[in-house]
Amino acid sequence: MGTAMHFEPEKLICAVLYTDEAAANAAIERLKAAYGDTDLETVPYSFSEISPYYDNEMGGTVYRKMLSFARCRDPQELAAIKTFTNAVEQETADAGNRHINLDPGFVSPGRLSLATTKNAGHRIPLSDGIYAELTLFYARHEWHPFPWTYMDFKLPQVHAFLSEARKIYMQQRKSWLSSE
Repeated sequence: MGTAMHFEPEKLICAVLYTDEAAANAAIERLKAAYGDTDLETVPYSFSEISPYYDNEMGGTVYRKMLSFARCRDPQELAAIKTFTNAVEQETADAGNRHINLDPGFVSPGRLSLATTKNAGHRIPLSDGIYAELTLFYARHEWHPFPWTYMDFKLPQVHAFLSEARKIYMQQRKSWLSSE
């Protein structure tokens, strides 16, 4: 019989979709106030060129920026983090339309998991209407998608960001494992 253990901390990341750069910057500052400094941020890229899915709701050309946070966190916090990011999204919305979309998740040695409010067969209920989705897995020194992986999470630049975030995480992990 296995023994239940505490979960190992994981690397918090957040993918930020936005049409309004000022709103995105304000949201990122809110995230930093809640979860600490970032240790990695990408240059924005056009999400609209990949998919027009959010263009109407968000009112224009949508951009994506990704960030990772310096402090690793307990993965049990994912539902609470998604609840917080949903509140931040609502604060900047008008007439029901969002101007930012925040997708938090965790990078671990072998996976990227994202939080979502949408139920599907491949998503695991966490709490308070929040689900976890296994979005990518890491094997043989690279990220691999699933059939349900979002299109932009299949892009080389996203994999490069996640690989760099994972590299930082693995150094952090090595440090705390060697001190035990």
